[in-house]
Amino acid sequence: MFQDILFSYARPELVGHHSKCSLFSSFESVESLLFVLKGVRVQVGEDELYWDGKERDKESAWSHDSAHLISQLAQCFTNAMVGPRSWVGGFFSRTTNRRFGSTQFLDYTLTPMQDERLQSLKERLGVPYDETRNEHQEALQALWDAAFPDVKLKGMISEQWKDMGWKGANPSTDFRGCGFLSLENLLYFAQNYPATFNRLLLKQAGEHSEWEYPFAVAGINVSFMLIQMLDLHSEKPRCLPGFNFVTLLGEDGDAFDILYCIAFTMMDAQWLAMHASYMDFNEVLQITRTQLERELSLEDVRGIHDLPAFNFLFL
Repeated sequence: MFQDILFSYARPELVGHHSKCSLFSSFESVESLLFVLKGVRVQVGEDELYWDGKERDKESAWSHDSAHLISQLAQCFTNAMVGPRSWVGGFFSRTTNRRFGSTQFLDYTLTPMQDERLQSLKERLGVPYDETRNEHQEALQALWDAAFPDVKLKGMISEQWKDMGWKGANPSTDFRGCGFLSLENLLYFAQNYPATFNRLLLKQAGEHSEWEYPFAVAGINVSFMLIQMLDLHSEKPRCLPGFNFVTLLGEDGDAFDILYCIAFTMMDAQWLAMHASYMDFNEVLQITRTQLERELSLEDVRGIHDLPAFNFLFL
């Protein structure tokens, strides 16, 4: 079942490691390509802290379908001047001197605000979806209304849910992996970035894939990936991505939900860039995770809106 394939992300040995192109594969590669598009040759310096212990060819390889990538990057170049920060400009000026992987463990002291917001987020993690609770049913109904405002839902158990990418007629069975938080993430995305939410859900514009992933089930997997990446089940995150995230959480109480929206749009862009099929889903999710870790490690990121990929919410 596709559901089983998606949740196999929790088992790293099932994640493919063969190299494919990534729209976000590396800042160095994107810089080089964008400069070539402008007619300027630039040799980008090696970030030895990042490449240490990595296989360069697997992380920086570009797709043979270069025309596809150039067209996507050109479109991004045209549209990225949206929002408080220029995504393209960020590529030209940003560097990182910090590792961004999850293998190094840290100890640090939380500020009172960071501690309060982290505890609030951890409480959300512990709430299972309960179809007998009115507020949970209301949230699910609100998600339907946001996704299909002109279509009346016939019942909380209905074949209509499959149109949103749920496994069956009763979405409550799909929440076992992440609980109520994954529904909150989807609803936050729909209510705060409706244009992008609908673009991904309905494939209203842009390039389509021959095989589209089930939207809602994929969203649950994005929530699950973020929880793992940020080490949120620990007393406090001990990995670098988690440490960097806690800093952003101290600045914005919605940082996790916004990061979810960013991750979902990155995953969708990666899916299209790879011409992926269901067998590639774990690899797409892993590449998305790697890029998020890199962006969280950038020196000049002080808030969640400073992440370069934040602008993908407005494309």
